[in-house]
Amino acid sequence: MFWAAVVTLAITVCSVSADTPANCTYEDIRGTWVFELGTGNNNRTVDCSKPFNVSKVLTLQLKYPDIATDSFNNIGYWSLIYNQGFEVIVAGRKYFGFSYYEGKTSFCHQVLGGWSHDVLGHDWKCFNGKKSEPVIKQNTLLSDKTYVTGPKVNSEDIVVSINKAQKFWTAKRYSQFEHLNEEDLLRMAGGRSSQIFSRPKPAPLTAEHERVRESLPESFDWRNVDGVSFVSPVRDQGSCGSCYAFASMAMAEARVKLQTNNTQNPVFSTQDIVECSHYSQGCEGGFPYLVAGKYAEDYGLVLEECNPYKGKDGQCQTPKTCERHYFTDYSYIGGFYGGCNEVLMQQAIYSRGPIAVSFMVYKDFMQYKSGIYVHTGDNVGVNRFDPFVITNHVVLVVGWGQLSPEEGGTKYWIVKNSWSTKWGIDGYFWIRRGTDECGIESIAAESTPIYKYMK
Repeated sequence: MFWAAVVTLAITVCSVSADTPANCTYEDIRGTWVFELGTGNNNRTVDCSKPFNVSKVLTLQLKYPDIATDSFNNIGYWSLIYNQGFEVIVAGRKYFGFSYYEGKTSFCHQVLGGWSHDVLGHDWKCFNGKKSEPVIKQNTLLSDKTYVTGPKVNSEDIVVSINKAQKFWTAKRYSQFEHLNEEDLLRMAGGRSSQIFSRPKPAPLTAEHERVRESLPESFDWRNVDGVSFVSPVRDQGSCGSCYAFASMAMAEARVKLQTNNTQNPVFSTQDIVECSHYSQGCEGGFPYLVAGKYAEDYGLVLEECNPYKGKDGQCQTPKTCERHYFTDYSYIGGFYGGCNEVLMQQAIYSRGPIAVSFMVYKDFMQYKSGIYVHTGDNVGVNRFDPFVITNHVVLVVGWGQLSPEEGGTKYWIVKNSWSTKWGIDGYFWIRRGTDECGIESIAAESTPIYKYMK
């Protein structure tokens, strides 16, 4: 029987290499699912990678665009989480699991060792899931491609080529990247576990969106609201692929500052995310929905001094005595994966604070110095072997602006990076807005602090 096979396969889930993640699309997941749940009354430390006894079977319908119904006709919601898995919220419970994969094969119709708990974070259970029809896919990782030849990342060749190719922005060579190898640079840009396979297009702008746009200012920046900044300082992730943790913590920090009118200025531990979160892949990548959202709600965040940043993987070193700070109401901008667009991002930023955004990093981006970033094309300066792959970097959008008509009138986002203040515009960059440049308007996430005074 399938469920007996699932229990056997579940034993191997944690041993699957983190650098070959699942690659499942929206249509792969949408449909009828059967969940088998283990016994309840567990806490968040429950280990769902181990076999468990089935106590209940539940049938779910995951419908377009984000509606979930169970076998008792309860109506809830669901969302794909990038291409990694999905979450369902229905009848007062949450169900989250990664799609199963083994080697380069994605079994998009299976979830093994998923977690379920009620919406208050109590009564944890493990579950396995199976879709009504099999969806088995052979992944072709970007690292398996045959690359054209071209200049090395951070070379003088590529800087010269970029500056000749366009007038939107200026490139420079960074001495801080000189000691890094190609794999280090890939981790900085998101890590191989965050490679781009596909991403949704921004949701179409409706008449209501256009009315919202008219109510928003032409420019806005949370670093300067009547002379006050609500954004924490720029940090440096180093060569660890922890951008998702830095952007997520930066959003959390800004939203606490906003909620407390700048009376609380926490710096949250990114190392706790790298070492302790089983919702991400440490220095190989991760996703803000699962960190700033699910991990922050299920497990909470700790302050930097509890587990200072080391920039490398390892066993969880966060002391159990460290106080946890919780967040809730996490979601993709637009309500579900695929519902995002420029205006909804502006509305979220203006109304609730900075947001964590994923976008595609090409090799030219690493040389950004100033101006409005626009990708210059894959063939800039082609002349020798280039192993760089497109990756999925996560950053914090803190506002937006627009050049004057005399300067061309180009619209842009104001974005905080995690490559130190020595990179870009004191650690920030501008990127073209309204055109989904490098996919920056397709995947954004946010969450809300549960108010408490920090120590």
